[in-house]
Amino acid sequence: MFRPSIKKRLSSVSAEMAKLAEGLRVIDEQLLQVRDEAEDSRLRALVSETPLAAAEHRDAARAVTALRRDREAMASRIQDLETLQDELLDQLTKGR
Repeated sequence: MFRPSIKKRLSSVSAEMAKLAEGLRVIDEQLLQVRDEAEDSRLRALVSETPLAAAEHRDAARAVTALRRDREAMASRIQDLETLQDELLDQLTKGR
């Protein structure tokens, strides 16, 4: 691969990693909020013992699970991009 194309690819990878890092920060904030809400709904469901409270807790628990799954996918993509970035940097330094 030619140096300019490696540099262009590195720039692209870096930009995507920055976007994903920001997305990860947002998901972490959301996860804290939703996890607290899920815990509150769990306690309300235990105390009230109503079907509505139980359903609210299930919904909140599903939201936490979905956010965790999204976070794991995003973190995995960042890790893949870091590996790619390392490989591209190796190619760039070997070409000197």
